[in-house]
Amino acid sequence: MEIFDNCHPMLSFERELWDGGFIFVAGVDEAGRGPLAGSVVVSAVIFSKEKSIPVVNDSKKLTAKQRDSLFDCIKKSAIKYSIVEITSEEIDRINILQATHKGMREAVSQLGIAQYALIDGLPVSKMPVNSKAIVKGDSKSASIAAASILAKVHRDNLMDKYAQLYPQYGFERNKGYGTAKHIAAIQKYGISPIHRKTFEPIKSILEKDKKIQLELNLYLGDR
Repeated sequence: MEIFDNCHPMLSFERELWDGGFIFVAGVDEAGRGPLAGSVVVSAVIFSKEKSIPVVNDSKKLTAKQRDSLFDCIKKSAIKYSIVEITSEEIDRINILQATHKGMREAVSQLGIAQYALIDGLPVSKMPVNSKAIVKGDSKSASIAAASILAKVHRDNLMDKYAQLYPQYGFERNKGYGTAKHIAAIQKYGISPIHRKTFEPIKSILEKDKKIQLELNLYLGDR
């Protein structure tokens, strides 16, 4: 396992907080905001400045094999980590932004010891601890990058399991994203229980089907 040198730029945000007296600094990131199906998954990771920290990077810049290898390394190296799933039903109920923020708050809360949180992207309100949002933080902070890897691998594994339950959608390949084949499968088979009904083009497909059914009912009622 390759480890970061303590002076590496990917530890600059953590090092500033450690030097400022924060011992337990959590990196927070998500996976799965954009797909048409499945949960959004959020992870939070705390590393120690006293222990070896594996060389990590933005999960999108790594191969599946690299992510899988780092998944275990991160869990072994971290002081603490958490993984939270926010379901498609919850996403439809409160919208994807609020669902992601809810997951981030829960992930940090589940750690129990976090004193500060480094968040990928834009600020999140009502975090349980003080926090700093870092745009493209998964390529700037080791803790955030580690969280991105845990979230991505966990979600990919989850979609592989759903692929066995709903094989017609090809979740093992598309991971729920709106590929042409995935959308064609939705048009042919309808939606599964894990599809996000408020996401396009699913929302329009459902509205069209509802309109057709209504027109058919009216037609049959007139006969």
